[in-house]
Amino acid sequence: MASKETSIDALIENAAAGKLSRRQFSQLLSATGVSLIVAPMLSRPSAAAGEEAFYFTWGGYDIPELFGEYQGKHGALPDMAPYGSSNEGFTKVQAGFVVDVMHPCNTNIDVWIESGALQPLDTSRLAHWGDVIPSLKKLGEAGGEHYFAAFDWGQTSVTYRTDLVDFPDGEESWSVLWDERYKGRIAMIGNEGDSWWCAAIYAGVPFEEIESEASIEKVATLLREQNPLVRMYTDDMTTVEQALASGELVAAMTWNSSPVALKAQGVPVAFAAPKEGALTWVCGAVIMGNAPHVDKAYDVIDSLLSPESGRFLINDYGYGHSNQKAFDLVGDERLAELGLSRNPEEILSAGKYQIPVSGEFMETIANVFAEVKGGF
Repeated sequence: MASKETSIDALIENAAAGKLSRRQFSQLLSATGVSLIVAPMLSRPSAAAGEEAFYFTWGGYDIPELFGEYQGKHGALPDMAPYGSSNEGFTKVQAGFVVDVMHPCNTNIDVWIESGALQPLDTSRLAHWGDVIPSLKKLGEAGGEHYFAAFDWGQTSVTYRTDLVDFPDGEESWSVLWDERYKGRIAMIGNEGDSWWCAAIYAGVPFEEIESEASIEKVATLLREQNPLVRMYTDDMTTVEQALASGELVAAMTWNSSPVALKAQGVPVAFAAPKEGALTWVCGAVIMGNAPHVDKAYDVIDSLLSPESGRFLINDYGYGHSNQKAFDLVGDERLAELGLSRNPEEILSAGKYQIPVSGEFMETIANVFAEVKGGF
């Protein structure tokens, strides 16, 4: 029997090929019984409780470089598994997948707290909490308790080939991803958690109004207008980077890490500072309410908060880190090259911060964006 993930992928492919009407697409999508944000994780077996803490995270964060402290203390790495989006992961744990620590972003955190799935953090058990950037400590507070330990942050913007792209008025802009001149040579991030918000910035939708019906329709219209121009929707940045390096793509929505990787290869790219503003995101670690290894869960979070893990995220991924001391481990020249500052609050205060939104909104835009990718 085909998995729901396979079924939904087939729906999108058939819709894009013109084999389904919009009505048929929506009816069949509803018939799966799950939204697109749920499907990709459902084929995985439940986690068995081993000796180590289990960390459920975005792909790219399930790596030894972030767990030097944990490994030094326990002689082993935590058990880890990646997910495609934190919504997918959260739905799976609600269905019985047992983990200790997860990695949501601040847009999701209020919904997660309200669900009762998390336990409050005893920050006195986190050795690095005192070094966390003050503004980031405030995220994920509820009822006088902390539920969220921010550790990584960055921007979503446009990585473009400087030798193949020009901006008509000389100012970098999101408009390049809607430019007819580059039809078939642009890429969008495949999840609504980035693409929807960035389109909202370009559409001039204030984030405080992003959940309104008028705003949803405005953003959806803009994304539908863009669809014929898009060569690929994907969260696989390796694929995007290869396509930018070859010239198959000239511009793509990416995270900070892509221009860092491409410049290291000698590819002439820039990470745009759009005149409309780039998207600033903040993600972090939480402990699940039914975590079987609570003590080791705190060690996972402390390892993620450590200056050494921060140095890796800054230097190798180009992301910001929540530990102020991590910036002291990176040279001024490298920080400037990455567009970061030794005073990270300067960048954090200037960005267009994603804000917490309702679960209903996330469900709505996931399904609308699926329609967009299907050509509707």
